[in-house]
Amino acid sequence: MEEITLILLQLLLAHILTDFVLQPTKLVKQKREKKAKSWFLYFHSFLAGFLTYLFLQQWHLWYIPIVISVSHFFIDLWKLQHKKDTLKLFLLDQLWHILIIILIWLYLIEGFSELIPFVAEIFSSQQILAILMGYLLVIFPTGFLIGKATSRWHNELEPNGESHSLEAAGRYIGIFERILVLTFILTQNFSAIGFLIAAKSILRFSDKTDASARKQTEYVLIGTLMSFAITILIGLLVRYFLF
Repeated sequence: MEEITLILLQLLLAHILTDFVLQPTKLVKQKREKKAKSWFLYFHSFLAGFLTYLFLQQWHLWYIPIVISVSHFFIDLWKLQHKKDTLKLFLLDQLWHILIIILIWLYLIEGFSELIPFVAEIFSSQQILAILMGYLLVIFPTGFLIGKATSRWHNELEPNGESHSLEAAGRYIGIFERILVLTFILTQNFSAIGFLIAAKSILRFSDKTDASARKQTEYVLIGTLMSFAITILIGLLVRYFLF
């Protein structure tokens, strides 16, 4: 088991060093400007394979670093074809790299024969399905429900449709807070929920004294309490299935 984990860590370490530590911003810009004509793109891809070969120390597996280098080259080249380096592109780029690493890892540990039974076991486990369902519920339907329930107050705060906050920031704050609350419940860290409420209250505090500031505070409190209450109920239901 330790050897299996070690191989995965070696592959991931080579990737992290290549893609983040040994990739200066200046050369990243040069790679983005020249794309396939950039010497750094080729060196960067070679480095990914070289470090993988160095860390694995399985010298007879010479084809593994070649697969890593070639796949790294084409994934990066695909990313460079897009004009803007957005968060979506970054995540997709890393997803493809990690997928290649996992496939190579499964090949090295001869784990493909165990993959399908492992996946089947996951989806036949009541505990795992309950946890997965809990997180999906607090991320998607709960946010939609709270948005609909508080829409009339939102329209009252912004009658002309003009928003005074970052676009979709409230939605993402709500998602992350519900993920944290559900995690605290499942790990029995109930006291941490109180600290999370206190932290959000401080961050949302306004130094204004007019009526609009008071309405904004009330609106935030309603949404926050609804978010926490629904997530706590879902968390307790998940814990019921787990225990």
